[in-house]
Amino acid sequence: MNAKSNTILFYGTPYCPDCIRSKAFLDLLGCEYRYINIAEDPSAAEKVVEINNGFQSIPTIQFPDGTVLVEPTNEELNQTISKLENENYIIHRKH
Repeated sequence: MNAKSNTILFYGTPYCPDCIRSKAFLDLLGCEYRYINIAEDPSAAEKVVEINNGFQSIPTIQFPDGTVLVEPTNEELNQTISKLENENYIIHRKH
């Protein structure tokens, strides 16, 4: 089986409690992700509103298979990452 590329996009702000928790959990798992601060990137803020049908809900986390989690629990994050790994997506781990 071929491994599929990964890019986890993490839309959030540095002062959002759920963003801080979700980032800490991804860090604990050792997952690499691209953090996009929507407070500093207006086009990213617009993207979040588009993804969330008019709402600026964060964190919004987009996975390489197109799955989007909004304000996920740690369990939801863990389940999604496990599912992707089982489907041969490469979830890069920090060393």
